[in-house]
Amino acid sequence: MEDRKNWMRIEFPSLSENARFARTTVAVFASQLEFTLEEIEDIKDSVDEAVTNSIVHGYQNEPELIIVEASHDGKTLTIIIEDFGKGFSPDEDEESEPETKMDHLGSGILWMKECMDKVEIISEKEKGTKVIMEKTPKTAMY
Repeated sequence: MEDRKNWMRIEFPSLSENARFARTTVAVFASQLEFTLEEIEDIKDSVDEAVTNSIVHGYQNEPELIIVEASHDGKTLTIIIEDFGKGFSPDEDEESEPETKMDHLGSGILWMKECMDKVEIISEKEKGTKVIMEKTPKTAMY
């Protein structure tokens, strides 16, 4: 992240009303790049999904800390959403049957992977989860 041109960071309690706050804030920041309206909607949906997962699964609706960071290098937007909740063990998910894995991860994570160019999830039981997402405007890809 040392080659970031611009960045932002917000911290807030894991309250459901803050999912909208996070998605709107990141969308405004993302508008510094040449994203289409459709791409901005994809970014908003992905942020909303990651924050909602932190609230519901990470903290089980208890008001605890969520950190959202966004940065760009003039070309690619990077978003990091982090909680310090219950987390999960990626190793256990790798060993589980595909149907069980799908149930655990949910369709929301699959949706984030459809909307964003890159999605990485780092999680450890009882230590939390970090979701790292990247997206480059289609216009910048040509």
